[in-house]
Amino acid sequence: MESIPHPSVMERLAKLAPDQRAAATADDGPVLCVAPAGSGKTTTLVARVAWLVDRGVDPGAITVVAFNKRAAEELVDRLDAALAPLEQPPGAVRIRTFHALGREVLAEAGVDVSALVDRDAVVRGLWPDMPAADRGRLDLAFSRLKLDLRVDARDVAADAEAGPVARAWVAYERALREDGALDFDDLVLLALRLLEGDPAALERWRGRCEQLLVDEAQDLDRTQLDLALLLAAPENRVFLVGDDDQTVYGWRLADVRRVLGLAASLPGLRRIDLEVNYRCPPPVVARAVRLVEHNEERFAKRIVAGPRNAGRLILAPDAADDVVRVGRAMRSWPDDGTTRAVLARTNRELLVPVTVAVENGWRFRAPELALPIEDPRLDGLLNRAASAGNAHPLIALGRLRAECRDAEAQTPPENPDEPTPGDLATALLGWAAAYPSLDALAKAIASWRAQLQALRADDAPLTLATAHGTKGLEWDHVLVLTDGFPGRRSVADAAEPERALEEERRLAYVAWTRARRSLTLLYDPEAPSRFLAEAFSPDELGLA
Repeated sequence: MESIPHPSVMERLAKLAPDQRAAATADDGPVLCVAPAGSGKTTTLVARVAWLVDRGVDPGAITVVAFNKRAAEELVDRLDAALAPLEQPPGAVRIRTFHALGREVLAEAGVDVSALVDRDAVVRGLWPDMPAADRGRLDLAFSRLKLDLRVDARDVAADAEAGPVARAWVAYERALREDGALDFDDLVLLALRLLEGDPAALERWRGRCEQLLVDEAQDLDRTQLDLALLLAAPENRVFLVGDDDQTVYGWRLADVRRVLGLAASLPGLRRIDLEVNYRCPPPVVARAVRLVEHNEERFAKRIVAGPRNAGRLILAPDAADDVVRVGRAMRSWPDDGTTRAVLARTNRELLVPVTVAVENGWRFRAPELALPIEDPRLDGLLNRAASAGNAHPLIALGRLRAECRDAEAQTPPENPDEPTPGDLATALLGWAAAYPSLDALAKAIASWRAQLQALRADDAPLTLATAHGTKGLEWDHVLVLTDGFPGRRSVADAAEPERALEEERRLAYVAWTRARRSLTLLYDPEAPSRFLAEAFSPDELGLA
């Protein structure tokens, strides 16, 4: 006879919506919980673990794998609180990232994991003159060789026809071996190889993963997924949570086809959809869904706004200078102490909202961004502008910006995410309006630099971030700079442009669905993003 659930578990399940409860209490066996933005996936995952423990599953036989350290830390806090009424001590359930799990597997087997190196540092040591953009391309290529293709560096070294990237990888792997070092990719790859070749270790770890829960399944690379499936076999009591519409890490080897094709790897896979977005206002949900429905590589699904959702979507056509129009949009937010964010496609586009924040003395956080005020190239640009004579700062800097843009048109920047001299000249131009001379502007910049530490704060209510940096985050008011979507080079340089365009569309969907109370889409009315044209009619965009 089935025991009566613990009151804390009964209460937790009662607070769930029917679709969340169906996922949290699904029978053993492979389950894919498709969880759109704002659908309460973490709440559902925590409820499932509590339900499993209450049913008698040994907490030591449950492993939860989170996508990154931040998500793992959140799960630790929430699961410890959920399991405390069941008399389980903190840390009763193993919660790891894939890299931390791989490291634990290797360390237990006696593999020295102390010499963990940063790949970029090794590459810079091997090729000190290599531009940052080329190092980034090598980083992706090396991961692809290791995690997707799983080639052996010794085989590549023996290939007389190996290309320059393959030879660079051989040199990199040789450098790691000589130092007895591992990189982060090795933690997962070598753990997979060890378990495949050590039946006793595999049996031990399968015992610790009798119930395996994997968050953000859409972001797994091939090796991470293979490790999860190996640990879950043969019973396949695996609960995967993910959303194909939020697969935006192709540059980290995520592939939406991997989550779409899970049924082929897990016979009997049961799919349970969470259908309600409890975060965003109804018009935001409707238009974000309309946008992402243009993708062909996605599950057909129903996504609706929660019954208590309230708020609005604001289309903000503005043809003014970037600093003016972004400032105008940011000042339109209510002064009510709520959280807000400006989201862009790349760090370069965040230079303008930084300018606005500094001008207004607003505290902000920008965890991914090196601020233009800190850039030492500003001083050289001011000197260049001053060398033109005693022209008004706006005139001198306007000329300088035109020169920079002309030069960049002739020689595009190597790194599309790094601010160019033209971007920095634009920032200077935005600051210059209030100053009678370049000397006065230079003194003001020195003062701003001194004040920057007070303005840039981790607890600031205003966040400036790229869309890639917002997964799992939300704010009351969100402003999206839509002109950067889709990323032109991301699509043009892709081997499969149509698939790259679909990922860009998913990235815009992620950005739009961060808003709890209002979403403002700022755009140039003369050339709106094609994504706006897909989500709105010409009349709504003012194009009719």
